[in-house]
Amino acid sequence: MKLGTRGRYAVMAMVDLARQGNGNPVPLAEIAERQEISLSYLEQLFAKLRRGGLVSSVRGPGGGYRLAHDPDQMRISDIILAVDERIQAVRCTPGEAIGCRGDRSRCLTHDLWEELSNQIHLYLSSVSLGDVCEKRVLGTSGLAQRETYRDRSASKMSLRPTSGASFETPAARAPQDEVSF
Repeated sequence: MKLGTRGRYAVMAMVDLARQGNGNPVPLAEIAERQEISLSYLEQLFAKLRRGGLVSSVRGPGGGYRLAHDPDQMRISDIILAVDERIQAVRCTPGEAIGCRGDRSRCLTHDLWEELSNQIHLYLSSVSLGDVCEKRVLGTSGLAQRETYRDRSASKMSLRPTSGASFETPAARAPQDEVSF
């Protein structure tokens, strides 16, 4: 999936702004320092966020940026799109008949990756800035996994091991493969 630093840094900076601002302007230099992002890069991102209507700027002493809307009303997808970041898992332009292959045709798995892009966009559209700030983004998959481990641990704990027997911990049973986009 193509999600570069613009989208990731914009979301990080907006979360910082929401958590630190409390309705007051926050200087970009403070966000840059806390998030370890170049100030000049943040200035470029915030110019786009301001044009997108997501932040407002306050000039002068004590100035900076503040959110233009309540964090619960701002979608993560809006932040990413405001900084011109495309959310896509295909090499070609989504929705077009022209594909990504040399002969301009679509590859065999084009529809799969295009639908993945759609699902990612739907997910990011369902998560608000407030959700991220309040750590409400743990999805049902994480909850289900935690419940599974809790249930397994509880059933294992109720059994008394005989001498020499040992039980795996939930961490030892956790899948080792990681998927990154």
